[in-house]
Amino acid sequence: MTPETPGSGSTVRRILLGSQLRRLREQKGVTRQDAGYVIRASESKISRLELGRVSFKERDVDDLLTLYGVSDKTEREALLQLAREANTPGWWHRYNDVLPGWFQTYVGLEESAALIRTYELQFVPGLLQSEGYARAVIRLGNAGAAEHEIDQRVELRMQRQERLTGPDAPRLWAVVDEGALKRPIGGPEVMRGQFEHLIEMSKLPNVTIQIMPFRFGGHAAEGGAFTILRFPEQDLPDVVYVENLTGAMYLDKRDDVDTYLQAMERLCVDSATPERTVELLGDLLRET
Repeated sequence: MTPETPGSGSTVRRILLGSQLRRLREQKGVTRQDAGYVIRASESKISRLELGRVSFKERDVDDLLTLYGVSDKTEREALLQLAREANTPGWWHRYNDVLPGWFQTYVGLEESAALIRTYELQFVPGLLQSEGYARAVIRLGNAGAAEHEIDQRVELRMQRQERLTGPDAPRLWAVVDEGALKRPIGGPEVMRGQFEHLIEMSKLPNVTIQIMPFRFGGHAAEGGAFTILRFPEQDLPDVVYVENLTGAMYLDKRDDVDTYLQAMERLCVDSATPERTVELLGDLLRET
């Protein structure tokens, strides 16, 4: 999976529909070239459709289902409905003017994930940031931005967090490097608010927070921060998100994902337990 800018639809629904169309094509023994001919497109376009990287036209899906011999009305309608839903903009698209295309993909994936496992060493993870801390971090990364743009970015980050306490909330498991907590972002008052927020978030039944302490020295994720997303749909692979200054990588190949899963497992074993983490956060709060 590449950091391609998504269309206006649901990233996860596109990936799910694409994977089902690929399965149907392979079962029928149809080549990508022949499938492309039927919908007046290239072989590479079929490949991008099957990977969920581009939006679907309902007419194209209908033609492909006919080619693949899908005659059951219920099955056809379910897949056509999925195509319609894949072209429905998510709530985050109203922030398009401040949201880079490569990050729109991440927000779409995060919105549909059932399990989010993340490691952060520079900042507190976005889903766990207090509003004051988020504003300070966003200002650091957007020094020349107007105040209304900063407000929009903060609002987006706070809205992403609402899913943690809403219906069908995902499981969030975050490992935060001690360095991120010792870095004074926004001043003492902001940091105190952030520590209090982390303590409160750790009380949620679907949230687990662990601190990777300095004293541990080298560890399994020295390469940098990453997030692993798992979805409720069994047809979808886990996706690893790795961000850099100008974009991001989205990895879903089994070998790549396994490497990051092993690193995350090691981090969880080596970090302070969730109970000890709350104690450490209390110590930081008193020291600030």
